[in-house]
Amino acid sequence: MSVVGFDLGNESCIVAVARQRGIDVVLNEESKRETPAIVCFGDKQRFIGTAGAASSTMNPKNSISQIKRLLGRKFSDPELQNDLASFPFRVTEGPDGFPLVHVRFLGEERTFTPTQLLAMVLSNLKGIAEGNLKAAVVDCCIGIPVYFSDLQRRAVLDAATIAGLRPLRLFHETTATALAYGIYKTDLPEHDQLNVAFVDVGHASMQVSIVGYKKGQLKMLSHAYDRSLGGRDFDEALFKHFAAKFKEEYKIDVYQNARACLRLRVACEKLKKMLSANPEAPLNIECLMDEKDVRGFIKREEFEQISAPVLERVKGPLEKALAEAGLTTDSVHFVEVVGSGSRVPAIIKIITEFFGKEPRRTMNASECVARGCALQCAILSPTFKVREFQVNDGFPFSIALSWKPDSQNSEPQHTVVFPKGNAIPSVKALTFYRSSTLEVDVLYIDTGDSQIPQKISTYTIGPFQPSKGEKAKLKVKVRLNIHGIVTVDSAMMLEEDVEVPVSSVNEAPKDATKMDTDDAPSDPSSGTDVNMQEPKSADTTEGATAAENGAQDPEEKSVPMETDAKVEPSKKKVKKTAVPVHELVYGALPAAELEKAVEKEYEMALQDRVMEETKEKKNAVEAYVYDMRNKLYDKYNDFVTPEEKEGLIARLQVVEDWLYEDGEDETKGVYIAKLEELKKIGDPIEARCKEWTDRGSAVDQLVYCINSFREAALSNDQKFEHIEISEKQKVINECSEAENWLRERKQQQDALPKFANPVLLVSDLKKKPETRAPESQTPEQQQNGAGATGEPASEGGAQEASGEQMDTDKPENSA
Repeated sequence: MSVVGFDLGNESCIVAVARQRGIDVVLNEESKRETPAIVCFGDKQRFIGTAGAASSTMNPKNSISQIKRLLGRKFSDPELQNDLASFPFRVTEGPDGFPLVHVRFLGEERTFTPTQLLAMVLSNLKGIAEGNLKAAVVDCCIGIPVYFSDLQRRAVLDAATIAGLRPLRLFHETTATALAYGIYKTDLPEHDQLNVAFVDVGHASMQVSIVGYKKGQLKMLSHAYDRSLGGRDFDEALFKHFAAKFKEEYKIDVYQNARACLRLRVACEKLKKMLSANPEAPLNIECLMDEKDVRGFIKREEFEQISAPVLERVKGPLEKALAEAGLTTDSVHFVEVVGSGSRVPAIIKIITEFFGKEPRRTMNASECVARGCALQCAILSPTFKVREFQVNDGFPFSIALSWKPDSQNSEPQHTVVFPKGNAIPSVKALTFYRSSTLEVDVLYIDTGDSQIPQKISTYTIGPFQPSKGEKAKLKVKVRLNIHGIVTVDSAMMLEEDVEVPVSSVNEAPKDATKMDTDDAPSDPSSGTDVNMQEPKSADTTEGATAAENGAQDPEEKSVPMETDAKVEPSKKKVKKTAVPVHELVYGALPAAELEKAVEKEYEMALQDRVMEETKEKKNAVEAYVYDMRNKLYDKYNDFVTPEEKEGLIARLQVVEDWLYEDGEDETKGVYIAKLEELKKIGDPIEARCKEWTDRGSAVDQLVYCINSFREAALSNDQKFEHIEISEKQKVINECSEAENWLRERKQQQDALPKFANPVLLVSDLKKKPETRAPESQTPEQQQNGAGATGEPASEGGAQEASGEQMDTDKPENSA
């Protein structure tokens, strides 16, 4: 079972795996720890990750990056529109109001959804993990920003399904960081809470969390974020500064050229990193545009001035997180900074001034999320035994249910089911009194974030038909699952039947199970058409107590029995009938579309694999041409006739010319045939060289074996007395025959030139010692497991036959 954690960053991704000795970050095909989150579409295949980054400069319009910014968001989203202005690729609005990315792939225009693109990135990460683990990867834990909406979380799950992954949990990046920090701490207090603030400034967003630690557990106290404050905003400030400067100095407008824009953005990112460590830095780009080389220079003070609008927003999430946690700066014991954008000195200065203490960097700023995800996957997996550590995560938004009463023209009613900070996962049960089908809307309320759509989904509960013609009592189970996705799991219609009183002495209630029996009288005289009771903990909750899930309904309480009574009062038996629940999630991918996307991804992956194998075979032909030509002038020169050499070199030249002309774009089978054709000529030459190289040691080995056998047969040692003289004579005769055979063949071989086919083959020399040894054993040898075995004697066969153990793998004086 795989135990893998994926950190899906906006710019780059990291893969961590759990092993017996701990958590390791996996290296990609370029031996780098970070893999770019880029998908580049070529004429014949896709290039994903490091290959995509290498191709993006030459093919910017078909290189898709920052996929997380597109995921699960309406095309009309103002933030998305702001992002699209800086993207070199084309994005349009789809029929459902969500973005569609346009690329040219396999010679035609194609469109892909952000979910499909994220699936491609996940497929690449999956391949990296599988290459490292040498096993299939299915189960995993994926890190997501805490501000992801229900739709975005579903999109990540859909992308994982398309990529062939099964996430055990979508884990908040802030919680993953907190877990990676706390699980290794052995000095956490048992009673007093240790409060740690984590400030994560990534490529595109800033997240702040305050976590309370006690021995063996962490509790998420608050979340705050700014979804558009990250390292790329500083890059953008530098980009705009130098774009204006170059327009004035060099009369070039980089906005008119996608490739020039991309190169300048890359240069600005490098410049930002240089300014993090130096007070000033230069910018030089050759042939940026119109064959003009450009140069620039900037000081850190000037950089901070042009970045002032971005820096002003840093304090907002810090203040909000502290206020929601109900703490003061003095009660925060430590401040940890992580994320690729946290290295900007101006940000560290603001954090230091706010908390009144120097931030610490005890964790790897880029890898802590992936490590935390791998740890969470290990905790959820039965494969590993992990130190006991409880993670009490809280949901960052409030979730409410809204519905219309039975009566006409009534205002919709709503109730908060999962308040902000509610434990994840959690289940709550609600009671409705309805006479007809019920429609329930699941809503976000009081998010304080205009980018999150209010309505999540609508559930139609029904139809149902109460047997008595009255309003039916519906028990609805609402779940906030481990991924942070809200669903109405089930609905049950409860009907009461009165049983005949029965006699019973000292008998407890037969069925006092919650939701199975309703012993208390119901309250039919409700004042409204729909009576939604308080959420209760009648159903089992996943990691939430009864107090967290609401108060218990009065109807759910069992009536205590008088133990001395002889007759039970009338008992109400509850008849439970399942009511159908139909789900409509706004913007979610339908099941049929998801299946099509899975098939499409499989087809594209197959196409990529065929192209990669074709390139490998083409490279093999090219490598053989160069390698064989060099060896014909050097290593193989003596093992080939001048005519053969001249003919083969000419043939190699023809194939080389073909590779760069007509054979530039051929199928895998054609390249395999070309290689076999060349090897048909080259293999005999290679074989002659190998025979000559290995022959000396093989001859010495055979001579050593012959001498060892003969010495054992002629020995008068007592340990050989059990062997009959006739058997010893057989060995001596075999040795003489082998010696004569070797002498004759060696004379013939020495008379031949090196380019002639050999008569003394290494394979024959190795087979020659395989003669049968005398099958005789003493009782002592049988006990010690020594002596003849009846098997063909190998290089040590004679020694085994005579009871003498020798190391005959190597001669003492090998040539």
